[in-house]
Amino acid sequence: MAGEELRGTSSPKQEANRHSVQLRVNTQLHAVDLDPRTTLLDALREHLHLTGSKKGCDQGQCGACTVLVNGRRINSCLTLAVMHEGDAITTVEGLGTPDRMHPMQAAFVDHDGFQCGYCTPGQICSAVAVLDEIATGIPSHVTVDLATPIALSETEIRERMSGNICRCAAYPNIIEAIRTVAGGRP
Repeated sequence: MAGEELRGTSSPKQEANRHSVQLRVNTQLHAVDLDPRTTLLDALREHLHLTGSKKGCDQGQCGACTVLVNGRRINSCLTLAVMHEGDAITTVEGLGTPDRMHPMQAAFVDHDGFQCGYCTPGQICSAVAVLDEIATGIPSHVTVDLATPIALSETEIRERMSGNICRCAAYPNIIEAIRTVAGGRP
């Protein structure tokens, strides 16, 4: 029996512990049977075959797994998939396609906001959320004045993007991509 588990089959006890979950990912509803301990990242990658979100550190420290849940960014490696039934989950695949890129995806390409590309999906999802946070007035640690609209400064962008690590150090290009998409937004 132990040998069978190593080859990919599961025991009857493991099968009994699976839960049927409805996940709305990139506007499509998916019914999946999951072990309740399955992270959202693993559900996306292993069960739904949406491999844009990357498993970097698997500890919430690198941001490679960042996705949007109900418009807010989260590290999908730190949350269980069963907790997100009914939520609107958006991965980098849901933002745009190679033929019809989201403005942030296009800006990352235009400004060479990636090098190896491993962190790029998480960086893009986080960058989209950063602009929404600023537009809706959600302050960060470096927001100077809480009584006025938040300025889209390099300091503000760097602070908000600090949870997304780029090992290739494409940070200046990422900041320019975000500024380009923001355009004249305050």
